[in-house]
Amino acid sequence: MSSPSVTDTGILVLTGVPVVPGVAYAPVIRPGRKPVIDLGADSLGEDERPAESARFTAAAATVAERLRERAGRATGAASEVLATTAGLAQDRAWLGAAEKRIAEGAPAVRAVAAAVDQFVGLFTQIGGMMAERVTDLRDIGDRVIAELVGLPEPGVPQPDVPSVLCAEDLAPADTAGLDPSLVVALATTLGGPTSHTAIIARQLGIPCVVAVTGLDDVPVGAKVLVDGTRGTVTVSPDDAAARAEVAEAQRAAATAAGWSGPGATADGHAVAVLANVQDGAAARAARQTPAEGVGLFRTEMCFLNTDTEPTVEEQASIYAEVLEAFAGGKVVIRTLDAGSDKPLKFAGHPDEANPALGVRGIRIATGNPGLLDRQLAGIAAAAQRSGNPPWVMAPMIATADEAKSFAAKVRAHGLMAGVMIEVPAAALLADRILEHVDFLSIGTNDLAQYTMAADRMSADLATLTDPWQPAVLALVAMAVNAGAAVGKPVGVCGEAAADPLLACVLTGFGVTSLSAASAAVQGVGAKLAQVTLQQCRDAAEAVLGTASAADARAAARAVLG
Repeated sequence: MSSPSVTDTGILVLTGVPVVPGVAYAPVIRPGRKPVIDLGADSLGEDERPAESARFTAAAATVAERLRERAGRATGAASEVLATTAGLAQDRAWLGAAEKRIAEGAPAVRAVAAAVDQFVGLFTQIGGMMAERVTDLRDIGDRVIAELVGLPEPGVPQPDVPSVLCAEDLAPADTAGLDPSLVVALATTLGGPTSHTAIIARQLGIPCVVAVTGLDDVPVGAKVLVDGTRGTVTVSPDDAAARAEVAEAQRAAATAAGWSGPGATADGHAVAVLANVQDGAAARAARQTPAEGVGLFRTEMCFLNTDTEPTVEEQASIYAEVLEAFAGGKVVIRTLDAGSDKPLKFAGHPDEANPALGVRGIRIATGNPGLLDRQLAGIAAAAQRSGNPPWVMAPMIATADEAKSFAAKVRAHGLMAGVMIEVPAAALLADRILEHVDFLSIGTNDLAQYTMAADRMSADLATLTDPWQPAVLALVAMAVNAGAAVGKPVGVCGEAAADPLLACVLTGFGVTSLSAASAAVQGVGAKLAQVTLQQCRDAAEAVLGTASAADARAAARAVLG
């Protein structure tokens, strides 16, 4: 993390990792402090324990149901994040740990606190994607305790005026319900470029900076200027200068809002600009933007938080909603990306020392072959029903043999087969993988995590998981070159595609499509329309010659503006 700096005029500038571009200037608000609750030292009598256990079970179920209701009202990434968190609220591991303590005589509040601490320690030790769930689990524990003692749920206050929300970290239930007209920017001390906070900020379309050193010392009410492009939070800036920067950013946003597609550089080089979605509602919302199709349909929502596997017909109905929303347009469906932080109740996940490097993504199919077969049957049925045959890709492919096996299954259903490049091994062997599939899609979130050996939620390592890391971009360029050599499309569907400047660099590598959150589509398309293909290529070459993410950004700006 970078150290704070002071300008020549004595103004404090805090630096973090930029994740959503844009500029906002407003007073700081913070989440309400959690009440200090006496956990007590008394033990329950044996006759009191069954009722206390029932009280705990009811409180946890209430919290999970509230989260599911919010997921139902939300769309896109917010809905997915909330549904995943609701599943964690009903996870048998930590619930069982709390129930065991109650059975031994601990009051429910103390049992919840101890069980949460136990699993926070375990998740932190495991690292990887499990470490990302620490904030989520603590938030769930706080909500269950509040329910047990009759207090309101903790969370973010609703501001009366447009404000900047600053926090150590933000739980999904806090970020998913934000009103972007009142919370105009986010800044956190912890988190990384692919944290839940960052993902939802992109969907809301508000500036966001994470891993900001010194942010905890900024008081509520202080005015700050958040620059989500440079990754800075300026404390109490000159008012006129701050307002001028916001005005300039608004002019750029107005230009972006006027972009209506299709995706192309200023000299006419076509690059499809697509949307990431996870259900029919999100696809219909994306259809209201200039997005030319769907570059990533996350199908996990069909599977999470259900005790039994949805039938082929149930899956077909869900998939058909997205295909019908973009009738006649490109839709890329990712098969089930579960495991690690997204376990399926019916898939029999093994206990693993490091789930992020374990049985997740396509690897689940090895132990559950029928799961993939039935999903492909559902996709094929949806294609027939909608008249819009999708492209189908597998997550977490690491070898050419895995790609070959997956492609055979997909083609047996009459569909086009591709794979995601998220594992460095797949990028290094992209040419051999392309012998078996029709297209590649690069997931920069996991590619950055695995390339840099850095937890995505570690504030200390947030600069490593920045998609601008030259090592990550070198692997992206390698995969794109492999596709160009055989005339097969290579897209990017990770969060890197939502950064307009980086989208231009990716275009310079030769990427054929860019898929981002719906809120980012116009910004990406507008920026592409302002630069030539040669500028993009020059920026790409300059970036590959750098040695740090900061230098890579600076090199791209020097070429692209």
